[in-house]
Amino acid sequence: MESTFTGDEAGQRKGSSIMKYIILTYETADDFAARQDQERSERYWRNWAAFGGALKAAGAVAEMHGLRGVETASTVRFRAGEKLVSNGPFTDGSIQLGGYFVIEANSEAEAQDWAAKSPAAAEGAVEVRLLL
Repeated sequence: MESTFTGDEAGQRKGSSIMKYIILTYETADDFAARQDQERSERYWRNWAAFGGALKAAGAVAEMHGLRGVETASTVRFRAGEKLVSNGPFTDGSIQLGGYFVIEANSEAEAQDWAAKSPAAAEGAVEVRLLL
């Protein structure tokens, strides 16, 4: 979707009250394991397909992607003129960033309503942020 951002309001398109939000989904290690587990993967992916399908049907989704597990992550820092790369995610914790959705919503409350419907909201966490 083409942006007509004018700088009047972060994330808002010119002439519209629609704003873009990012929904960051954080999942548990067990959720990531369910992706590959023969007995649980079908249900796991079906739930995410239903969520993505609902966003598409409402015309609310601009972009969505899942992420591979933390074993594929690297964290980059630049200190004292040197690039420092470490294997793994930025944070170590009980939940991991599992994917993201860029959505269009009329308000933060609407974006939060979508976030609450995410499968990650039940066991992990879902972060909502207004895009610049």
